[in-house]
Amino acid sequence: MKIALFGRDMTDADNLVRLKVLLDTLHDKKADLCYFEAFYRSLVGNKSLKIPAGSFFTSAQDLPDDTNLFLSLGGDGTFLSSLSFVRDRGIPLAGINFGRLGFLTTAKVGKDAPGWIDDLLNSNYSIQERSLLKIETSSIPHDFYPYAVNEVSIQRKDSLMLSIDVVIDSLALPTYWADGLVISTPTGSTAYSLSVGGPIVMPDSKVMIIAPIAPHNLNVRPLVVPVDSMLEIVVHSRREDAAVTIDNRTFTIPSKEKIVITKGEYCFKYVSLFDNNFIAALKNKLLWGEDKRNDLTL
Repeated sequence: MKIALFGRDMTDADNLVRLKVLLDTLHDKKADLCYFEAFYRSLVGNKSLKIPAGSFFTSAQDLPDDTNLFLSLGGDGTFLSSLSFVRDRGIPLAGINFGRLGFLTTAKVGKDAPGWIDDLLNSNYSIQERSLLKIETSSIPHDFYPYAVNEVSIQRKDSLMLSIDVVIDSLALPTYWADGLVISTPTGSTAYSLSVGGPIVMPDSKVMIIAPIAPHNLNVRPLVVPVDSMLEIVVHSRREDAAVTIDNRTFTIPSKEKIVITKGEYCFKYVSLFDNNFIAALKNKLLWGEDKRNDLTL
């Protein structure tokens, strides 16, 4: 099995111990490894690591066609960056948590090799097809990957609020007066959208979420719309431009330029180990429903 490994610089001692366990186990299992070259170079010279031989990739263009599995080593931010390499190739994407909270990166490595590594190598996992958002606008930079796993956000770049006009399938909404707007997938409902008051949505729901950031007209609330909707957005800024962020990648658009957001033409294949239960994840990661008044151990 050919496995692509993608990560960022790892300097934390505990993470290096866990990475050593993962690399040693993959080597012992005779996995065919292909490293993101910048990640590999950041590890070379670390005397605590024995890095198995492998090939390299630097972009989506030279990621080998015969890659069977893409491993993202880090937190959710690293996972979001991984999709710009996988794109529409249909390669299953697994998040290995070397970060903190980790809604997208669920599997962890301890001091001993976990059994789920065998599950990965034996394709003993389920795949969830998660929807993406696609953004189209004139100012998008050349070679910018225009798809979002979590969300597209539009934000002010200075102290002045924005006025944002949104049309949903030819139906105009009242103007948002706000610091910005978040358009989220169900996958992203537990990310930025949640922090600005958006609802938690089951990952397989066929919807998009529109949530204002610090709205000045207090009678607006987050709105859930069908995933097949077309959103046409025009931002008005007194300072002539605004910031657009697609997951963790940002560019600038001028005032009054139209942005079109639709469902992506393809999904990404999310590797689910352990038959992950979304409600259990909410309880474990967000302490959902915790109430000290009902804690009988106090």
